[in-house]
Amino acid sequence: MLKFLWVCIVIATFFSNWVDGFVQYSHEGDPKTEIINNTLMVSLTLIQGADVKGAVCLDGTLPAYYFHRGHGSGKKSWLVHFQGGGWCGNVTDCVARKKTQLGSSNFMLPETGFTGILSYKAEENPDFFNWNRVMLPSCDGASFSGDSENKEEQLQFRGHRIWLAAMEKLMSLGMRHAKKALISGCSAGGLTSILHCDKFRGLFQRNTKVKCLSDAGFFLDSVDISGAPTFRNFFSNVVSLQGVKENLPHFCTSRLDPTSCFFPQNLLAGIKTPLFILNSAYDSFQFQFSLVPASADPNGLWNSCKLNVTNCSPTQLHILQGFRSQMLQALKPFSKSNQNGMFIDSCYAHCQSQFQLTWYAANSTIIGNKRISQSVGDWYFDRAEVKVVDKSCHHLVPQ
Repeated sequence: MLKFLWVCIVIATFFSNWVDGFVQYSHEGDPKTEIINNTLMVSLTLIQGADVKGAVCLDGTLPAYYFHRGHGSGKKSWLVHFQGGGWCGNVTDCVARKKTQLGSSNFMLPETGFTGILSYKAEENPDFFNWNRVMLPSCDGASFSGDSENKEEQLQFRGHRIWLAAMEKLMSLGMRHAKKALISGCSAGGLTSILHCDKFRGLFQRNTKVKCLSDAGFFLDSVDISGAPTFRNFFSNVVSLQGVKENLPHFCTSRLDPTSCFFPQNLLAGIKTPLFILNSAYDSFQFQFSLVPASADPNGLWNSCKLNVTNCSPTQLHILQGFRSQMLQALKPFSKSNQNGMFIDSCYAHCQSQFQLTWYAANSTIIGNKRISQSVGDWYFDRAEVKVVDKSCHHLVPQ
């Protein structure tokens, strides 16, 4: 189910980082960085010694991170961003991932572009440009939450151990002295931010300002167009195969089954740390793999609609609008908390914080005269309460 979904994600990640020509840019004692076509490229660093603690990727290789040190007023501020990459819920898919960057550091990009929320330019990333900024690539397939193995297929499901090893490493690099900290993530990484939000808060002193941001990580527990719980079944397989149960928030597993506790809508009420939900109500990933997976549309009646929403029939648009309503309804209790924030647009998109076009650009999505970056910044720095929902987008979106 959802087989080979990771292939699409690998291709998208590769092309989003493909650029030509470079000028040298580096900081003494830190990973090599350079400017390529006006984009900061940051080198990959392996977490040495992580394997001793069993913190390894699916294939047993060391986990890794990309890091650009902060400066000036951001010297003691840290942004830790978890890259997306989906999940694997069966042995076949997990074995296949071992030959990609989503399951092995051997295949990770030697350097990656820091854009959007990771940009080093004040004009592109006004509030976080000079912070210590870290990107943690996913190579476990369970949102950094599994702890198991399959010896026969030589698969290591050690996402939770990678989380612990990565946090230990970052603390040693100076994060322990942080005055401000923000954990963020996209897609599967956005789910990571939710699952580990309170754990991240627990790393710091009480006087450290700590918050969490989930981008495109609000995956709904809903049925597909045929009435089947396709995505729930997929998450159930991930949780079972990778031994996720023991690492899920106890406040949830004490009253619900483990699979339910892998869905954000069942976690939000118990999270104590301030959290911001950035999501499209017409999330393109959930549209294609949760609402209308191939198994629910064997005759391909939705193919044209999936490619371009202007091709959707009135009936299809009605179903899409119903999905939007479900998402907004699930977020209602969350929106009542003063400490939380949300930016829910209607872009046919998936992940909006790590790409410059959607994060902060001349034609970025605007709700209430503010772009996503401005809204997140206002919320993090307590400049304003941010809980905005919009029916429009500069992309083609069903109205």
